[in-house]
Amino acid sequence: MLQITVPEPLRNCCLTLGNFDGVHRGHLQILSAVRRLADELLVPAVAVTFSPHPLALLRPGAAPSVITSIAERTRLLLASGVDQVFVLPVTPQLLQMTAVEFFDSVLLRGFSARGIVEGPNFHFGRGRDGNTALLTTLCQRSGVTFVEVPSLDDMMGMISSSRIRELLGAGVLSEAVHQLGHPLRVTGEVTSGAQRGRTLGFPTANLTGIEGLLPANGVYGGRCEVAGRRFAVAVSIGPNPTFADERQKVECHIVNFSGDLYGQRLAVDLLTEIRPLKSFVSVDELRAQIAADVEAVIRRVDLGG
Repeated sequence: MLQITVPEPLRNCCLTLGNFDGVHRGHLQILSAVRRLADELLVPAVAVTFSPHPLALLRPGAAPSVITSIAERTRLLLASGVDQVFVLPVTPQLLQMTAVEFFDSVLLRGFSARGIVEGPNFHFGRGRDGNTALLTTLCQRSGVTFVEVPSLDDMMGMISSSRIRELLGAGVLSEAVHQLGHPLRVTGEVTSGAQRGRTLGFPTANLTGIEGLLPANGVYGGRCEVAGRRFAVAVSIGPNPTFADERQKVECHIVNFSGDLYGQRLAVDLLTEIRPLKSFVSVDELRAQIAADVEAVIRRVDLGG
């Protein structure tokens, strides 16, 4: 049977296990319950996430685009209040374990779990055969405290990673951020671009090497922090149709910032959509629209949030 090596500080813990892609408000509700139960049991609170997504091995063509990279997911999970994050490697051997084998090998022998917290749609084991009813029974037999947290619903149904992906794909960033409960962070390396923004009076930091799902092509508003100062940011995602440039780019105009960021990593927290991309008949028309975009970003982005 597959053996999972878990560092000693993560054993004898209260844990929750899942993909946690996006670490959205529904996840945060579960993570808060983990923190409470861990405090009651006087043990560490641990979030266990997967890498890669199980569907990447089971049905690669059906695997969803991930909203958050493992690094960003870990940051958000720790910010939720858990003590530790464990990234469980997804292997063919792991995916072949039955629900009972997974419980015995991973949760009991691996983590020596004292408490487990999950949502109502939690499934585990080969073919997702295990559910919360089975988990309740297994925990009772093993003396493990189990808490099932109800789903977090709104008028459209349960808040989920799949719904958030759909919103991002439609460019409805503000609603995606509402369901996430936090900004959509985009992190990349600042590289040199075509310098068109500088000639237009709106220099941009061009981000490359971004991991995680981007919203649909368009102009968005967000904020970033440079040298301890917060700035509003106007972000263009996609090609530049005015100049017949079809390359996919992420260009960030940091409002009222002056400096050289080339070669540095920059994190931008996206908050709201501004407008779709479009082609302009002249450079002057484009310049005027960018100025209007920047004013919209200044009005709509809260630097204190």
